[in-house]
Amino acid sequence: MLRNGKPDQAARYAMVIDLDRCTGCGACVVACAVENNLPPSAPNVNERTAVAWLRIERVEVNGRVAFVPIMCQQCDHETPCAAVCPQNAVELDPATGVVGQIAQRCLGCRYCMAACPYHARVFNWHDPAWPKGIETMLNPAVAPRMRGVVEKCSFCAGRWHAAKEKAAAAGKREIDMADYVPACVEACGANAITFGDAKQPQSAVAKAAATPGAFRILEPLHTGSKVYYTTAQTPLRKALKEERS
Repeated sequence: MLRNGKPDQAARYAMVIDLDRCTGCGACVVACAVENNLPPSAPNVNERTAVAWLRIERVEVNGRVAFVPIMCQQCDHETPCAAVCPQNAVELDPATGVVGQIAQRCLGCRYCMAACPYHARVFNWHDPAWPKGIETMLNPAVAPRMRGVVEKCSFCAGRWHAAKEKAAAAGKREIDMADYVPACVEACGANAITFGDAKQPQSAVAKAAATPGAFRILEPLHTGSKVYYTTAQTPLRKALKEERS
């Protein structure tokens, strides 16, 4: 609903990932693929041609190893991918703060992939194909994408829509955050990922993002990303904040 041209009850969904808790197990990657109908990789794919909305980078700093989950960082007012898209296939939703990717508009130019400093976007090189029988088990809340388009993490938009529908059915204007939990958050056995509305000062995600050890990757770029990280390892924090890939 809009009031005076602005979204009513606008949220700013964000995520905080504790790198000191993450074990690199990959459960979040699998959960993301299942939730968002990512097909099994085609033969002979590599890390640049595989379709994965979430990847885990192994980082070693001063002899210490850490695992860093990387997904779309949901940039804010300075959204590099949206700025270069000639088709308006990338939109920053003012009601949620989530950067949406509209596959039906995408022409596959991949300008957005070149613009993304986090390498968080992937291109569909192949028509989606699932083992026999699996196609009947796809998530009906998420439309499969076709070959020739770019895609990325959406903070599990299908779950957000489901939470909105549930709230509307109950006569409520605001969703219950217990009904909107992204698949990666739900699957993390180490409880390394906190998710919620950062505009709510008392929310767990707002408090985690405000801790002294919280930071955003490549902060000098000032993209206003909504994915934060925390670690007690000062060299790791410094490297991720400032180094450009």
